[in-house]
This record gives sequence, structure tokens and C-alpha cells, in this order.
Amino acid sequence: MTRSEVVLVGVDGSAASLHALDWATAYAHRVGWALHIVCSYSLPSFTAASLDGGYAALDDTTIQEGAKAVLVEAENRVADAGVRATTEVATGDAAGVLVELSADYGLAVVGTRGRGGFTERLLGTVSSALPAHAKCPVVVVPLRAETNRGVSWTPPDLAADEPAGAPAALDAEAGGVAEIREVRRIVVGVDGSPQAERALQHAIVQANAWGAELTAVTGVPVGNAGMLAWLPSSIDREQVLADIGAGMDVLIDRYEAQNPGLRIRRIVLDGTGAELLTEFSTASDLVVVGSRGRGGFRGLLLGSTSQAVLHHAACPVLVVNKHCPD
Repeated sequence: MTRSEVVLVGVDGSAASLHALDWATAYAHRVGWALHIVCSYSLPSFTAASLDGGYAALDDTTIQEGAKAVLVEAENRVADAGVRATTEVATGDAAGVLVELSADYGLAVVGTRGRGGFTERLLGTVSSALPAHAKCPVVVVPLRAETNRGVSWTPPDLAADEPAGAPAALDAEAGGVAEIREVRRIVVGVDGSPQAERALQHAIVQANAWGAELTAVTGVPVGNAGMLAWLPSSIDREQVLADIGAGMDVLIDRYEAQNPGLRIRRIVLDGTGAELLTEFSTASDLVVVGSRGRGGFRGLLLGSTSQAVLHHAACPVLVVNKHCPD
């Protein structure tokens, strides 16, 4: 087994990271991969007035022991899953550590509380920085009380009843136990860009791995005059959607021909990609998006679509940036 057949998982002992570990374990079991579980820490320092403005660093022994305890808990959590697992304590910023390690692994998985808002957008947070800079695809697994529960809007063509007994994810931080749903429905954003085509390629890999239904979604904000103000007022909305759909068909027909037995549903709707993928996430088990992964400041923020979906999706999101292998 090569490292490309190992899932890299970042944990910190939080409910969100353990929920992500559960998702990674389910995936590894499904595809016959192993897990490499990493807990990283950095040494905090503080200004010590007694040292005339110098810095006093805390002894890392206690912190390191805490990281080891987190890994022991993680090992115990996956012990009965039938998946080979290795662990590592690393020093340094969690995002930086995982980005560096990601070059050697086939998939990286991290968790997020998925609250949205300013705190989830801070530069340096793992769930924002890792998808932008990782050298492999990254799955960000949200821990939300409303995940796949109380859905008030069901996207078209995804209205099938949930299987009896399908587990619902609960917010462990609120006292519930987060359970992992089997991936049966995958949605991928397609907009004609090279990044979106690479996302489609990886979505097909996931669909084949899980035996899941795959739906490609394209958002065309025809009805938003602010978005497409350059269009003439007499534009035929239905014709625009039909033309975009025809372009999508050319792309998807090619991939279906390369994957006998695979059928990809195609949906073209009026709206932005971020809005539609977020809405579809309420009735899906995995959303796949591409990102330009520009690097630098803009790269840390990701593209507007991938960033918005990451912060608001109700299900795990797989991000494929330009650094990921084909």
C-alpha cells in the first residue's frame, strides 16, 4: 500500500475533528485504504514583563502529552473499524503541517464546526487554508445539528425518500452523538472551467468508490440583473439555460463514455453556483467543488464559490484545487 492510498486526518480532540475522523474511517474502509492521523501543536509564548519585554515560552512537555492523549483517543475510536491506522504528533501550525504532509497522501480530511461567520473565515484556520493549498483533495466535514435534518427545500430530481433508519448527524457539542451517513448522493458544481472539470473527475472517482448517484449542477444567474447587467433586457432566459445545458451535455457525455455504467444527472438552474450547491447540500451526502487555489492571500480565501459552500454546506465538501493531481 502506497501513501497515495492513505487518508490524512487532522484531529485536535474536538467533537468536530472526531466527527471528521469517523468520516475518514468510513471512506478508508470503503476503498480499502489506511489512515494517518495527525495531531499538531505550536508552543504559545507570551510577553514576560519580568524579562524586560522578552518572551517566555511554555515547556512543551504537557502540551505534547495532551496531543498524544488525543491520538490515543483517535486510535481507540477506529480500533474496531478494520482499517489500518498510524499516528503522528507534529509541531507547528495545524494548517501548515497538514498542507506540507498532504503531498504524500491521496486524500486529506478535517472537521469544522460549520458555524459560518467571521470566526470561520479567519486566515490560518485549517478548514479554510488547507483546501486552498493542499497537494491532494480535501474533504471538510461540518458538525451541524441541522445536517440532513429538517430539510425545508428539496432540490429537483433529489426528492427520493430517505432510507428507513438512515442516521442523522447531531451536534455532539450540544450533547448528541454525530453519526456518519453513507455517501449515496454526490453533487458536483460544473461551470465549464478547467477547475470544475477536474472537480467532475474527482466526483466520478468518489461516485465509483461509494456506489453513489452523481448529479452535476450548473448555476446561471440569468434572473440577477446585477450579475449579468450586460445582457439585453429581451434575453430569453430559457434559451440561455438550454444553451448552457447543451455545453454541459458535451462534457458529461464524454466522461460517461469513458466510464461505462456511470450515469450523471444534469441540472441547470437560474442562480449562482454557491447558492445552488449550498441548497443541494441539504439533500446530498457529499458536495464536490473546484478551486483555483491561486496561492498567496487570495488563495487563502479560496474562490468565492468554494469558500461559500465550505462555510454553509450541510454535508461534507470535497475541494479540488489546482495543486491536486489529476
